[in-house]
Amino acid sequence: MKYLIVLLVVAVAIWLWRRNRREEMEEARPPQAAPPKVGEPQAMLRCAHCGLHLPASDAITGPDDKVYCSTAHRQAGAR
Repeated sequence: MKYLIVLLVVAVAIWLWRRNRREEMEEARPPQAAPPKVGEPQAMLRCAHCGLHLPASDAITGPDDKVYCSTAHRQAGAR
């Protein structure tokens, strides 16, 4: 019977220790940062040389008013 009481006291002590430790960890944790805001959707344009779709902000306009994904494709399209 005395071993059962000792076991019970040890179990309660471990439970209290873990609960206190968990509360300390939650207090020490920095607040969660808000997720980054997503910008407005951009128009997607198609490269005149390879057909790749890319955002309008990344597109390169050629001399013939066509849209290209890179300067190499712009030069290849001008030939």
